[in-house]
Amino acid sequence: MQADALIEMIQALPPERIAEVEDFVAFITAREQERALTRAAAAASAPAFAAIWNNPEDDAYDAL
Repeated sequence: MQADALIEMIQALPPERIAEVEDFVAFITAREQERALTRAAAAASAPAFAAIWNNPEDDAYDAL
């Protein structure tokens, strides 16, 4: 769906429904930011844990 068509659909809604759409968009935005932060934290911590995770003693667990 094109942004223009979506905007037209939203503009056709009554004010209380527009508020619901705004709340939903805010929720999706916050969720996306949280997921991005989680991915960034995981990527940043991976090198620190590499020495712990990648060692001969733990190779048996890699097959699990």
